[in-house]
Amino acid sequence: MTGTQFGIFTVGDVTPDPTTGRAPTERERIKAMVAMAQRAEEVGLDVFATGEHHNPPFVPSSPTTMLGWIAARTERLILSTATTLITTNDPVKIAEDFAMLQHLADGRVDLMLGRGNTGPVYPWFGQDIREGINLAIENYALLHKLWREDVVDWEGRFRTPLQGFTSTPRPMDDTPPFVWHGSIRSPEIAEQAAFYGDGFFANHIFWPKEHTQRMVELYRTRYAAYGHGTAEQAIVGLGGQVFMRHNSRDAVREFRPYFDNAPVYGHGPSLEEFTAQTPLTVGTPEQVIEKTLTFREYAGDYQRQLFLVDHAGLPLKTVLEQIDMLGEEVVPVLREEFAKGRPAEVPDAPTHASRVLAAAARREGADAA
Repeated sequence: MTGTQFGIFTVGDVTPDPTTGRAPTERERIKAMVAMAQRAEEVGLDVFATGEHHNPPFVPSSPTTMLGWIAARTERLILSTATTLITTNDPVKIAEDFAMLQHLADGRVDLMLGRGNTGPVYPWFGQDIREGINLAIENYALLHKLWREDVVDWEGRFRTPLQGFTSTPRPMDDTPPFVWHGSIRSPEIAEQAAFYGDGFFANHIFWPKEHTQRMVELYRTRYAAYGHGTAEQAIVGLGGQVFMRHNSRDAVREFRPYFDNAPVYGHGPSLEEFTAQTPLTVGTPEQVIEKTLTFREYAGDYQRQLFLVDHAGLPLKTVLEQIDMLGEEVVPVLREEFAKGRPAEVPDAPTHASRVLAAAARREGADAA
């Protein structure tokens, strides 16, 4: 697995199918997410990522539980989150949960940190949404420290101090899970990712390409300014959303009722307006390939591409068909095309194995010096 990783992500919404009026049960939706991950591995995708939500109509309140279950049923798939709420989760618990998952999954784990955009969630967990950015900055500073220091003394604004604390288990091979900082609109989060030399994930499924371009350029510029490498060496991930049929008219006709009634963007812009102004692609596999290849024009060579394929009440049978088309018809072409002209200095997507090797090389270099 080199170059760019390709996969799928889910937000885990329980939405009635607008064509039948039936909503899946929570159990059905949870099991469907597991089936998606298993199919993703079967067709050769690299990554499955789940969101984290604590409010209806969403079910994935415990991502590590779900990913641990999936880890036992897969062999190669990288297991990630599409959001881990760094604002309302205790960073100590994040450190423990993901280190445990990392060991269980033999290193096939990373996570994407985000603030969450649902206001009521903050007070449910004893926090204030007005402190969202400050919480994200302080909590990650602690998480970063917990994974890299065996004994931690720490004091901040938002949780009780720590004295002589050791988070267990320790990260596998002394290499913490790779962290992506996900954001749609917050330059402070792009700055945070750059400061630590972590990945930046621009989930640009709702915004025009010009906005994504500005956010990615900011991250790349600041990554270089902090001395982690050149701007081209920064680690970037992008979101996307697709619905495919082998006839584009069939795709539009089938997807339209789901789009029109979607919890997030339904009853707003038309399907045609949204596809013209955002990365949403509704059409043939060839059209998905064509549009996805344009992402590099404004984001540069990047390391991870995740597609949303199960939103808005789409039945599992249809979702699995989408995953099949991604794995069999779309991603093989994208892998080949993304490799063309990719500069040698652009790093491959991070994996646990590659990061362990890089850490060993740094230690050898330090010893030699």
